[in-house]
Amino acid sequence: MKQNGIAKPDWLKVTFPAGENYRRIDQYHRLQGLNSVCRSAACPNQGECWNKGTATFMILGNRCTRTCSFCNIGDHPTEAPDPREPQKVAQAIAELRLNHAVITSVTRDDLPDGGAGQFAALVREIKKRSPHCTIELLIPDLQGDKEALATILQEAPHILGHNLETVPRLYPQVRPEADYHRSLNVLTHVRTLAPTVITKSGLMLGMGEEYAEVITALHDLRDHGCRIVTLGQYLAPTRQHYQLKRYVTPAEFDDLAAYGRRLGFDHVEAGPLVRSSYHAEEQFSAGKAQTHG
Repeated sequence: MKQNGIAKPDWLKVTFPAGENYRRIDQYHRLQGLNSVCRSAACPNQGECWNKGTATFMILGNRCTRTCSFCNIGDHPTEAPDPREPQKVAQAIAELRLNHAVITSVTRDDLPDGGAGQFAALVREIKKRSPHCTIELLIPDLQGDKEALATILQEAPHILGHNLETVPRLYPQVRPEADYHRSLNVLTHVRTLAPTVITKSGLMLGMGEEYAEVITALHDLRDHGCRIVTLGQYLAPTRQHYQLKRYVTPAEFDDLAAYGRRLGFDHVEAGPLVRSSYHAEEQFSAGKAQTHG
């Protein structure tokens, strides 16, 4: 299969494992119609993560108020948030006996708090039903609303992530309604509002960014308090989306991971198949070890 006329390299091929946890979570999806990013985004790491007892859920509907050109989630019209969603997702996490749950959402600029209240309610419900499950949130920028961010942080999730996605030069083409510095400030606000919460961000590579731009972004993330970073290969969902410019080699990912470690990140997850939630539980353990080290 080719993307933008470029043949997919061998290193992007993956075989799904199928252990006991994978079969259990897969069956639950089929029976309950569970909405997870793992399945809806056809994540190449779905089998590996499920087999480890990790899954990523998407809340606040499946329609976004923004038009990022890399994303396969549709835009308008949105619907009012489901008031029972926190209970339903938390119940799914409990029934699946997950060790680590990652919760993300569409961007909801139409809501006064950007959906912060729904995130907060879900964290409370997960802690009630699955007290031993670690909770990772991957949130939108909330339009820079510090009070909305505080609403989430007062429930003390274990990890709070917000992705830069790409370098600032590409924002007009890739994330036209977002702002690079506003996204960085989300991480800074987490550091000041809840210093014990581990911060995380990620970049997709192969979108036309230059090496020096990635290095600058890594420095920016560290300067704004980010502790964990993920670097993965961008793949266009369809030909109508922002088109792939090149495949980044495993050696290049290794080089960037080594650079990130030298910058002082608690953990750097870098590779062609890496996505935001890939090895999420291990990343949390690395961040926790640094906190108590």
